[in-house]
Amino acid sequence: MKRVLIFCLSFALVSGCAPESNFQRKVRKSIVMQLNIYPELTLRDLYKSFFQDRFGPGHIISDTLSAKLYLDEELSEFESSHNPDVEPTGWENNYVRVNLSLLKRELIPKQAFLEAFIESANSAEHPKIKIWKSEWTRILRLIEEMQLDLPDFARDKTFIDSLLMADKYAIHHSRRFNEAYRPHYRIIDRTIFEDRLRKYLR
Repeated sequence: MKRVLIFCLSFALVSGCAPESNFQRKVRKSIVMQLNIYPELTLRDLYKSFFQDRFGPGHIISDTLSAKLYLDEELSEFESSHNPDVEPTGWENNYVRVNLSLLKRELIPKQAFLEAFIESANSAEHPKIKIWKSEWTRILRLIEEMQLDLPDFARDKTFIDSLLMADKYAIHHSRRFNEAYRPHYRIIDRTIFEDRLRKYLR
């Protein structure tokens, strides 16, 4: 929390020097939001949110039965998660992370949730890796400008660079994040969530 407040104050002093673009403003807003929710996060975890915003669930799901069985298994293995019930991804908020605790608490029907997740995965339009590399470079530049003193920053930056050089993009949350927040969620297209699932939370 302290590092977020320090950044906000320092940026407010210099923001009059050069107007921010819409991209810069939204990226910074997303970073500050994530740090407020997850003060223990690392560069890996910031990266994960931004790439989820571009790639969604990340893979086509053709075997709906396996998807259901995997969901059932995960639901049986945890009691609660420290993630928000619904959390936007990245800076454009194309997708949302939907906490599986909503199923445990029986607020969202499991079948409706599963159908929304599968449709999100199968309808996702993935950008070319070259385009994503360019976008991440711009995001990383803003993260570095914010001087957030993220733990293991240099190591994570090197790891992500090597991943992208191999034309890969998927990444797991950091161990630090997993231990602090025990994340259990699925990525769902924001429009699909609003159309199909939001009504259960009203």
